[in-house]
Amino acid sequence: MKKTPLFDTHVALSAKMVEFAGFEMPVVYTTITEEHQNVRLHAGLFDVSHMGQFMISGPEALNLVQMVSSNDASKLKINQAQYSCLPNDKGGIVDDLIVYRLEEQKFMLVVNAANAEKDYFWINSANTFDARLEDLSDHYALLALQGPKATRILQKLTSADLDGIAFYHFTTGAVAGIDNVIISATGYTGSGGFELYISNTNARHLWDAIMEAGKADHILPIGLGARDTLRLEMGYCLYGNDINDNTSPIEAGLGWIVKTKKDSDFFSKDHFIAQRRDGITRKLVGFVLDDKRVPRQGYPIANTEESVIGFVTSGTMSPSLDMPIGMGYVPVDVAKPGNDILI
Repeated sequence: MKKTPLFDTHVALSAKMVEFAGFEMPVVYTTITEEHQNVRLHAGLFDVSHMGQFMISGPEALNLVQMVSSNDASKLKINQAQYSCLPNDKGGIVDDLIVYRLEEQKFMLVVNAANAEKDYFWINSANTFDARLEDLSDHYALLALQGPKATRILQKLTSADLDGIAFYHFTTGAVAGIDNVIISATGYTGSGGFELYISNTNARHLWDAIMEAGKADHILPIGLGARDTLRLEMGYCLYGNDINDNTSPIEAGLGWIVKTKKDSDFFSKDHFIAQRRDGITRKLVGFVLDDKRVPRQGYPIANTEESVIGFVTSGTMSPSLDMPIGMGYVPVDVAKPGNDILI
């Protein structure tokens, strides 16, 4: 298995290490509930260096990004990012990703670790443009500082105006004496904060500096377990669970990142136009349970007559609500707030 530049740090913190997307990653340091609540109330630091980073540059860089992504990257200004997906040619999703516009003709695509190789080949197969695709995943480390106190903590380490960075915007500056850090107002928790892109060689220094700066604000290292409960409370999709090669972004509630009216052609554009015209038959919904049993991926969903109508894609015990929650696909006529279903 691969290791991030912070592997030894996690081991020294007595993290429970697990295999995730081909990496040895920390799933929990103390308890998932404690880490989850700390992000909601204070701040937490995540090592997400397993994520993949691709660079697309050249005179027709935008053309390639537009061809492979569902959102409209032409709307991006320099120092702005957008959530998007890579559609396949059958109406499904190769991956979801964030697209950063670094320069007029240079974009960074941040993809899921488990899909990085697949994504690279998919994008490269579409590259009939005057554009260069580079996989720089092995050179970048990525730290996510999340929570309501994240800005106060990080501001101690940088002269960049963090309050001036709007959601899904970024800047490049020095942090903790490290130059050229991409400081991005993005995250996967719903509690605000920043994602910091740095070279592998600077990962340990930045981790230690942030943890030291956050002591007074009760910062904790956070593992993948709490990352999952945090994102699920927000209804954020996880690739491999809630979306995959056989799910449409429109079915998954991601129609807002499918810009069928953009001038550029892109994979499955006609399929999505047809779905919007004719409608879809199923929809991803969120649900809560009225007992303490936790729903798991693959559990059947039934209607009140106990006929199976769908399946659970993600489920957990919500630390914030103190009740089990989940997401799953059901027929559109069932996907109405207040409806009862059975798990």
